[in-house]
Amino acid sequence: MARTPRTLRPVHAPRVAHKDRSFLESIPARPLRILGEYLHPLAQFRKEGIGDTIVIFGSARIQPRDRALANLHRLQHEKIRAGKKSRHRAALREAQNVLAMSRYYEEARELSRRITSWALTLGPRPRRFVICSGGGPGIMEAANRGAAEAGGKSIGLSIELPLEQFANPYISRELSFNFHYFFMRKLWFAQIAKALIVFPGGFGTMDELWEMLTLLQTRKLPKNNIILIYGRKYWEEVLNWRAMVRWGTIDEEELKLLQFADNVDEAFAHVREGLEKYHMRLDPDFL
Repeated sequence: MARTPRTLRPVHAPRVAHKDRSFLESIPARPLRILGEYLHPLAQFRKEGIGDTIVIFGSARIQPRDRALANLHRLQHEKIRAGKKSRHRAALREAQNVLAMSRYYEEARELSRRITSWALTLGPRPRRFVICSGGGPGIMEAANRGAAEAGGKSIGLSIELPLEQFANPYISRELSFNFHYFFMRKLWFAQIAKALIVFPGGFGTMDELWEMLTLLQTRKLPKNNIILIYGRKYWEEVLNWRAMVRWGTIDEEELKLLQFADNVDEAFAHVREGLEKYHMRLDPDFL
């Protein structure tokens, strides 16, 4: 008598690779993640008609004036218990410094507003000279805020950090990105930028500045791209540019890659003059 074949139990259908999260987060799939951090912004920039950008860098720790002033007033009116006076004096000194530095927040905000207002006169598509920041607080927030106040869109290129940092609320939602890889984020800072404006900042700000300067020095970026250093008093105390020339590690022509400004009028004039002279014609290969 013939045996009846056993009914095979249905097996779970395997996921296709692009839907398998464990694979996409694995080391072998790293090239796919890197490619995604290139293609996603590219698709959004094309969808939104972004022609080129103006990048604004600076410290995430610089506060708007109203917040810095409120904190100083709170400390000034705080009742101090015995034994805590020295700590309070230190907190007061720090709050006074934060208030002094808040001028850069307000000036970055105003400069961004002016650049955006001018750029909007050039037409809606492609969008020219769109403000781009690192997406976080401080000077980055000020840059996005100024663009929003002018009625324009702006870009935020955030980065995943060990201490969680949220994108500031002034970035255009459709142009807010979060990167895992620093080098892909840097690529998008550089690739379509026509100007870099550098406000006082720390390690991250200097990292981006050196990156852009090196790309200009080695002609990986167009030589007429603008690098504007904002705030001579801060930067000339932190970095001795002339010493590099004196020691022969850069020459006078390389020093000329830098422009300097100490107020919004001066900065806006430098940026607009450079853009009108060298960058009014859009690169047709990008859009």
